[in-house]
Amino acid sequence: MSPGPVRPDSRRLRRRGQGELEAQVLAVLHSANGPATAGWVQKHLDGELAYTTVITILSRLYAKNAVTRSREGRSYTWTSASDEAGLAALRMRRVLDGERDRDAVLAHFISALSPGDEERLRALLVRAAAPDDPDDPDDPLGTEGR
Repeated sequence: MSPGPVRPDSRRLRRRGQGELEAQVLAVLHSANGPATAGWVQKHLDGELAYTTVITILSRLYAKNAVTRSREGRSYTWTSASDEAGLAALRMRRVLDGERDRDAVLAHFISALSPGDEERLRALLVRAAAPDDPDDPDDPLGTEGR
């Protein structure tokens, strides 16, 4: 059996990982100096994606509360409401929310962490439980995270 037709530019056909396109669109949107159109996002992705694909990704990010949008004439302008870390956290939360046995999921997650990541998680949990310290510039959660 022959392997099938060879495509001249197979690099463009590489299957992207889950969330990779969303992360790329978010990064471009985050670099904008304010609200941006889907066309602006597409242009700054070096035209790699079709306009309709960019619209689809922005709409999915909007449904996840990772971006905001406002009507400008017949189209929308989009603003980043989250960074890549925030988007990853949203995905993690969505997976957890989809499971019945949350304790088991969390236990497996914790057991798979490296010792360093486990220590980071413990420190973040302690900070999240502590009262807000508005003078703590090292608090990654900030006052919005509580």
